[in-house]
Amino acid sequence: MDHIDRIHTTKMGIDRIKRNLKLDNTDVVEYCKNSILSENCIIHKQGKNWYCEIENIIITVNSYSYTIITAHVKNA
Repeated sequence: MDHIDRIHTTKMGIDRIKRNLKLDNTDVVEYCKNSILSENCIIHKQGKNWYCEIENIIITVNSYSYTIITAHVKNA
């Protein structure tokens, strides 16, 4: 993904991602960046968002502001 250095999130985003992915003492932004940069990550754009799918996780990033909106486990 271009502009990986611009990816960020809000305090509420950090809390939401930690809750959804059951992460404790993790730098959420770095976790998401590393996941997005993984060669196994499938990225597609729909509307105003990028959807980054890796294993069973979907990370949603706003394509204009590069804000990580949420990340969640895919439904089976």
